[in-house]
Amino acid sequence: MEQLFTIFLLIIAAPSVYGFVEGLYCGTENCYDVLGVTRESERPEIARAYRSLARKYHPDKYKGEDAGEKFQSIATAYEILRDEEERENYNYMLDHPEMVYSHYYRYYKKRVTPKVDPKIVVAVSITVISLIQYFSWWSRYHSAIDYLLVTPKYRLKAMDIAKKEGLLNNNAKKRGRRKKEEIKAEEDKMLRKVIEENADIKGGYSKPKVTDILWFQLVFLPMTIAKYIYWWLSWIWRFNICGQELGLEEKHYLIRSNFNISQSQYESIEEHEKDVFLRRQLWIKANHVVYKAEKEEEMKTKMAESAKYKSYRRYMKNHGTGRMTFED
Repeated sequence: MEQLFTIFLLIIAAPSVYGFVEGLYCGTENCYDVLGVTRESERPEIARAYRSLARKYHPDKYKGEDAGEKFQSIATAYEILRDEEERENYNYMLDHPEMVYSHYYRYYKKRVTPKVDPKIVVAVSITVISLIQYFSWWSRYHSAIDYLLVTPKYRLKAMDIAKKEGLLNNNAKKRGRRKKEEIKAEEDKMLRKVIEENADIKGGYSKPKVTDILWFQLVFLPMTIAKYIYWWLSWIWRFNICGQELGLEEKHYLIRSNFNISQSQYESIEEHEKDVFLRRQLWIKANHVVYKAEKEEEMKTKMAESAKYKSYRRYMKNHGTGRMTFED
Protein backbone atom coordinates (compact mmCIF):
# COMPACT_ATOMS: atom_id res chain seq x y z
CA MET A 1 0.00 0.00 0.00
CA GLU A 2 2.83 2.39 0.87
CA GLN A 3 4.52 1.63 -2.47
CA LEU A 4 1.36 2.50 -4.41
CA PHE A 5 1.05 5.78 -2.52
CA THR A 6 4.68 6.64 -3.32
CA ILE A 7 4.16 5.90 -7.02
CA PHE A 8 1.05 8.09 -7.02
CA LEU A 9 3.00 11.02 -5.54
CA LEU A 10 5.76 10.59 -8.15
CA ILE A 11 3.22 10.65 -10.98
CA ILE A 12 1.70 13.88 -9.67
CA ALA A 13 5.05 15.51 -9.06
CA ALA A 14 6.62 14.40 -12.36
CA PRO A 15 5.71 17.50 -14.39
CA SER A 16 7.03 19.75 -11.63
CA VAL A 17 10.26 17.81 -11.26
CA TYR A 18 11.23 17.90 -14.91
CA GLY A 19 9.76 21.35 -15.66
CA PHE A 20 7.51 20.08 -18.45
CA VAL A 21 3.80 20.73 -17.97
CA GLU A 22 1.12 19.64 -20.40
CA GLY A 23 -0.52 22.72 -21.91
CA LEU A 24 2.46 25.02 -21.35
CA TYR A 25 5.01 25.88 -24.02
CA CYS A 26 6.05 22.62 -25.76
CA GLY A 27 4.13 20.40 -23.38
CA THR A 28 6.13 17.39 -22.15
CA GLU A 29 8.88 18.00 -24.72
CA ASN A 30 11.89 20.27 -24.45
CA CYS A 31 11.60 23.12 -26.96
CA TYR A 32 15.37 23.14 -27.49
CA ASP A 33 15.38 19.41 -28.20
CA VAL A 34 12.48 19.79 -30.63
CA LEU A 35 14.54 22.17 -32.79
CA GLY A 36 17.85 20.42 -32.10
CA VAL A 37 19.49 23.49 -30.51
CA THR A 38 20.86 24.36 -27.07
CA ARG A 39 20.10 27.10 -24.56
CA GLU A 40 23.21 28.95 -25.73
CA SER A 41 22.04 29.07 -29.35
CA GLU A 42 21.44 32.52 -30.82
CA ARG A 43 18.34 33.58 -32.74
CA PRO A 44 19.90 33.11 -36.23
CA GLU A 45 20.87 29.53 -35.36
CA ILE A 46 17.36 28.85 -34.01
CA ALA A 47 15.82 30.30 -37.18
CA ARG A 48 18.03 28.13 -39.41
CA ALA A 49 17.12 25.02 -37.41
CA TYR A 50 13.44 25.83 -37.71
CA ARG A 51 13.55 26.40 -41.49
CA SER A 52 15.44 23.15 -41.97
CA LEU A 53 12.98 21.12 -39.88
CA ALA A 54 9.97 22.89 -41.37
CA ARG A 55 11.04 21.92 -44.88
CA LYS A 56 11.71 18.37 -43.78
CA TYR A 57 8.51 17.78 -41.80
CA HIS A 58 6.09 19.89 -43.78
CA PRO A 59 2.84 17.90 -44.29
CA ASP A 60 3.24 18.26 -48.06
CA LYS A 61 6.56 16.35 -47.93
CA TYR A 62 6.50 14.30 -44.75
CA LYS A 63 3.85 11.58 -45.04
CA GLY A 64 4.14 10.05 -41.60
CA GLU A 65 1.07 9.51 -39.46
CA ASP A 66 2.29 12.17 -37.00
CA ALA A 67 3.02 14.73 -39.76
CA GLY A 68 0.59 17.36 -38.50
CA GLU A 69 1.54 16.92 -34.86
CA LYS A 70 5.27 16.97 -35.66
CA PHE A 71 5.06 20.13 -37.73
CA GLN A 72 2.92 21.83 -35.06
CA SER A 73 5.44 21.04 -32.31
CA ILE A 74 8.27 22.48 -34.44
CA ALA A 75 6.31 25.66 -35.10
CA THR A 76 5.39 25.99 -31.40
CA ALA A 77 9.00 25.55 -30.30
CA TYR A 78 10.16 28.21 -32.76
CA GLU A 79 7.47 30.69 -31.69
CA ILE A 80 8.61 30.32 -28.08
CA LEU A 81 12.37 30.48 -28.61
CA ARG A 82 12.42 33.33 -31.13
CA ASP A 83 10.65 35.69 -28.70
CA GLU A 84 13.10 36.96 -26.05
CA GLU A 85 10.50 37.40 -23.31
CA GLU A 86 8.87 34.04 -24.06
CA ARG A 87 12.25 32.33 -24.13
CA GLU A 88 13.21 33.92 -20.81
CA ASN A 89 10.00 32.65 -19.22
CA TYR A 90 10.62 29.18 -20.65
CA ASN A 91 14.17 29.10 -19.29
CA TYR A 92 12.82 30.21 -15.92
CA MET A 93 10.46 27.21 -15.98
CA LEU A 94 13.35 24.86 -16.76
CA ASP A 95 15.41 26.31 -13.90
CA HIS A 96 12.53 26.34 -11.39
CA PRO A 97 10.41 23.26 -12.13
CA GLU A 98 8.80 23.33 -8.69
CA MET A 99 6.99 26.67 -9.30
CA VAL A 100 4.16 25.19 -11.37
CA TYR A 101 1.52 27.84 -10.64
CA SER A 102 3.97 30.65 -11.35
CA HIS A 103 4.66 29.11 -14.77
CA TYR A 104 0.96 29.04 -15.58
CA TYR A 105 0.72 32.72 -14.65
CA ARG A 106 3.73 33.74 -16.77
CA TYR A 107 2.59 31.69 -19.75
CA TYR A 108 -1.02 32.88 -19.93
CA LYS A 109 -0.19 36.47 -18.98
CA LYS A 110 1.94 36.66 -22.12
CA ARG A 111 -0.95 35.45 -24.26
CA VAL A 112 -3.86 37.24 -22.60
CA THR A 113 -2.20 40.65 -22.20
CA PRO A 114 -2.75 42.74 -25.36
CA LYS A 115 0.46 43.25 -27.29
CA VAL A 116 0.04 46.99 -27.48
CA ASP A 117 2.59 49.63 -26.53
CA PRO A 118 1.40 51.37 -23.32
CA LYS A 119 2.34 54.69 -24.94
CA ILE A 120 -0.20 54.04 -27.69
CA VAL A 121 -2.87 53.17 -25.10
CA VAL A 122 -2.20 56.42 -23.21
CA ALA A 123 -2.17 58.47 -26.42
CA VAL A 124 -5.46 56.97 -27.61
CA SER A 125 -7.06 57.50 -24.19
CA ILE A 126 -6.02 61.16 -24.11
CA THR A 127 -7.30 61.62 -27.67
CA VAL A 128 -10.68 60.10 -26.81
CA ILE A 129 -11.00 62.27 -23.69
CA SER A 130 -10.03 65.36 -25.70
CA LEU A 131 -12.65 64.62 -28.38
CA ILE A 132 -15.34 64.06 -25.74
CA GLN A 133 -14.35 67.35 -24.08
CA TYR A 134 -14.42 69.30 -27.31
CA PHE A 135 -17.74 67.98 -28.60
CA SER A 136 -19.43 68.28 -25.19
CA TRP A 137 -18.33 71.94 -25.05
CA TRP A 138 -19.71 72.50 -28.53
CA SER A 139 -22.98 70.90 -27.43
CA ARG A 140 -23.23 73.25 -24.44
CA TYR A 141 -22.38 76.23 -26.64
CA HIS A 142 -25.10 75.34 -29.17
CA SER A 143 -27.55 74.89 -26.28
CA ALA A 144 -26.76 78.43 -25.14
CA ILE A 145 -27.28 79.78 -28.68
CA ASP A 146 -30.60 77.90 -28.95
CA TYR A 147 -31.70 79.41 -25.63
CA LEU A 148 -30.84 82.96 -26.75
CA LEU A 149 -32.59 82.36 -30.08
CA VAL A 150 -35.94 81.49 -28.48
CA THR A 151 -35.77 84.02 -25.63
CA PRO A 152 -37.78 87.10 -26.75
CA LYS A 153 -35.39 89.59 -25.14
CA TYR A 154 -32.34 88.34 -27.05
CA ARG A 155 -34.22 87.45 -30.22
CA LEU A 156 -35.56 91.01 -30.55
CA LYS A 157 -32.10 92.41 -29.95
CA ALA A 158 -30.69 90.13 -32.65
CA MET A 159 -33.45 91.27 -35.04
CA ASP A 160 -32.59 94.92 -34.36
CA ILE A 161 -28.95 94.22 -35.22
CA ALA A 162 -30.02 92.34 -38.34
CA LYS A 163 -32.20 95.25 -39.45
CA LYS A 164 -29.36 97.74 -38.95
CA GLU A 165 -27.09 95.54 -41.06
CA GLY A 166 -29.78 95.19 -43.73
CA LEU A 167 -30.09 91.43 -43.34
CA LEU A 168 -33.84 91.36 -42.69
CA ASN A 169 -34.63 93.70 -45.62
CA ASN A 170 -32.75 91.49 -48.04
CA ASN A 171 -34.46 88.50 -46.56
CA ALA A 172 -37.90 90.08 -47.08
CA LYS A 173 -37.19 90.72 -50.76
CA LYS A 174 -36.28 87.08 -51.32
CA ARG A 175 -39.41 85.69 -49.68
CA GLY A 176 -41.64 85.57 -52.76
CA ARG A 177 -44.11 82.70 -52.54
CA ARG A 178 -42.09 80.42 -50.31
CA LYS A 179 -43.67 78.55 -47.44
CA LYS A 180 -43.75 80.02 -43.95
CA GLU A 181 -41.64 77.14 -42.64
CA GLU A 182 -38.87 77.91 -45.12
CA ILE A 183 -38.97 81.63 -44.30
CA LYS A 184 -38.91 80.87 -40.56
CA ALA A 185 -35.97 78.46 -40.95
CA GLU A 186 -34.00 81.01 -42.98
CA GLU A 187 -34.75 83.76 -40.46
CA ASP A 188 -33.64 81.55 -37.57
CA LYS A 189 -30.43 80.72 -39.41
CA MET A 190 -29.73 84.40 -39.97
CA LEU A 191 -30.53 85.34 -36.34
CA ARG A 192 -28.38 82.48 -35.05
CA LYS A 193 -25.44 83.86 -37.01
CA VAL A 194 -26.08 87.35 -35.58
CA ILE A 195 -26.21 85.97 -32.02
CA GLU A 196 -23.02 83.94 -32.50
CA GLU A 197 -21.19 87.04 -33.75
CA ASN A 198 -22.48 89.46 -31.11
CA ALA A 199 -23.39 87.48 -27.98
CA ASP A 200 -20.83 87.51 -25.19
CA ILE A 201 -21.27 84.03 -23.75
CA LYS A 202 -18.97 83.28 -20.85
CA GLY A 203 -18.48 80.51 -18.34
CA GLY A 204 -19.25 76.87 -19.04
CA TYR A 205 -21.33 77.71 -22.13
CA SER A 206 -18.72 79.84 -23.89
CA LYS A 207 -17.48 78.99 -27.37
CA PRO A 208 -14.95 76.12 -27.10
CA LYS A 209 -11.31 76.55 -27.99
CA VAL A 210 -8.99 73.83 -29.22
CA THR A 211 -6.34 75.06 -26.77
CA ASP A 212 -8.61 74.13 -23.84
CA ILE A 213 -8.72 70.40 -24.55
CA LEU A 214 -6.64 67.90 -22.58
CA TRP A 215 -4.05 67.24 -25.33
CA PHE A 216 -3.06 70.91 -25.58
CA GLN A 217 -3.12 71.31 -21.81
CA LEU A 218 -0.66 68.44 -21.42
CA VAL A 219 1.59 69.60 -24.25
CA PHE A 220 1.82 73.12 -22.85
CA LEU A 221 1.89 72.01 -19.21
CA PRO A 222 5.63 72.82 -18.72
CA MET A 223 5.06 76.29 -20.16
CA THR A 224 1.99 76.76 -17.95
CA ILE A 225 3.96 75.76 -14.84
CA ALA A 226 6.80 78.11 -15.80
CA LYS A 227 4.34 80.99 -16.32
CA TYR A 228 2.69 80.30 -12.98
CA ILE A 229 6.04 80.29 -11.13
CA TYR A 230 7.02 83.55 -12.85
CA TRP A 231 3.63 85.09 -11.98
CA TRP A 232 3.88 83.96 -8.35
CA LEU A 233 7.41 85.30 -7.91
CA SER A 234 6.38 88.55 -9.62
CA TRP A 235 3.40 88.89 -7.26
CA ILE A 236 5.62 88.38 -4.20
CA TRP A 237 8.14 90.92 -5.47
CA ARG A 238 5.68 93.62 -6.57
CA PHE A 239 3.08 93.53 -3.82
CA ASN A 240 4.70 91.86 -0.80
CA ILE A 241 8.22 93.23 -1.05
CA CYS A 242 7.92 96.47 -3.05
CA GLY A 243 4.43 97.30 -1.72
CA GLN A 244 2.89 98.30 -5.06
CA GLU A 245 -0.83 99.03 -5.27
CA LEU A 246 -3.04 96.33 -6.70
CA GLY A 247 -4.21 96.74 -10.29
CA LEU A 248 -7.72 95.95 -11.55
CA GLU A 249 -6.72 92.48 -12.74
CA GLU A 250 -5.11 91.64 -9.40
CA LYS A 251 -8.19 92.86 -7.50
CA HIS A 252 -10.46 90.65 -9.58
CA TYR A 253 -8.14 87.70 -8.96
CA LEU A 254 -8.25 88.18 -5.18
CA ILE A 255 -12.04 88.61 -5.25
CA ARG A 256 -12.39 85.37 -7.21
CA SER A 257 -10.07 83.63 -4.74
CA ASN A 258 -12.13 84.88 -1.79
CA PHE A 259 -15.30 83.53 -3.41
CA ASN A 260 -13.42 80.28 -4.14
CA ILE A 261 -14.77 79.96 -7.69
CA SER A 262 -13.13 79.16 -11.02
CA GLN A 263 -12.21 81.66 -13.72
CA SER A 264 -15.11 80.57 -15.95
CA GLN A 265 -17.58 80.89 -13.05
CA TYR A 266 -16.33 84.37 -12.26
CA GLU A 267 -16.57 85.43 -15.90
CA SER A 268 -20.23 84.38 -15.97
CA ILE A 269 -21.07 86.91 -13.23
CA GLU A 270 -22.78 90.06 -14.50
CA GLU A 271 -20.60 93.15 -14.84
CA HIS A 272 -22.76 95.25 -12.48
CA GLU A 273 -22.17 92.64 -9.74
CA LYS A 274 -18.44 92.84 -10.32
CA ASP A 275 -18.68 96.62 -9.98
CA VAL A 276 -20.31 96.06 -6.58
CA PHE A 277 -17.44 93.77 -5.62
CA LEU A 278 -14.96 96.50 -6.51
CA ARG A 279 -16.88 99.24 -4.68
CA ARG A 280 -17.09 97.07 -1.58
CA GLN A 281 -13.34 96.30 -1.90
CA LEU A 282 -13.98 92.57 -1.62
CA TRP A 283 -10.38 91.77 -2.48
CA ILE A 284 -9.77 92.50 1.20
CA LYS A 285 -10.59 89.38 3.20
CA ALA A 286 -12.31 91.21 6.06
CA ASN A 287 -14.62 93.05 3.65
CA HIS A 288 -15.47 89.80 1.92
CA VAL A 289 -16.42 88.16 5.24
CA VAL A 290 -18.78 91.07 6.03
CA TYR A 291 -20.29 90.96 2.51
CA LYS A 292 -20.82 87.20 2.71
CA ALA A 293 -22.54 87.52 6.09
CA GLU A 294 -24.83 90.24 4.70
CA LYS A 295 -25.79 88.08 1.74
CA GLU A 296 -26.53 85.10 3.97
CA GLU A 297 -28.73 87.25 6.21
CA GLU A 298 -30.48 88.67 3.15
CA MET A 299 -31.16 85.17 1.88
CA LYS A 300 -32.58 84.13 5.26
CA THR A 301 -34.91 87.15 5.22
CA LYS A 302 -36.15 86.34 1.73
CA MET A 303 -36.75 82.72 2.66
CA ALA A 304 -38.57 83.76 5.83
CA GLU A 305 -40.92 85.95 3.76
CA SER A 306 -41.55 83.16 1.26
CA ALA A 307 -44.92 81.45 1.68
CA LYS A 308 -43.54 78.08 0.62
CA TYR A 309 -40.69 78.35 3.10
CA LYS A 310 -43.08 79.32 5.90
CA SER A 311 -45.21 76.28 5.10
CA TYR A 312 -42.12 74.08 5.14
CA ARG A 313 -41.03 75.51 8.52
CA ARG A 314 -44.48 74.87 10.02
CA TYR A 315 -44.40 71.30 8.75
CA MET A 316 -40.93 70.71 10.19
CA LYS A 317 -41.99 72.24 13.50
CA ASN A 318 -45.09 70.05 13.77
CA HIS A 319 -43.81 66.82 12.25
CA GLY A 320 -40.01 67.04 12.35
CA THR A 321 -37.81 65.11 9.99
CA GLY A 322 -39.10 61.90 8.44
CA ARG A 323 -38.92 59.03 10.90
CA MET A 324 -40.27 55.53 11.41
CA THR A 325 -41.52 54.01 14.69
CA PHE A 326 -43.11 50.74 15.69
CA GLU A 327 -46.51 52.51 15.79
CA ASP A 328 -46.10 53.34 12.08
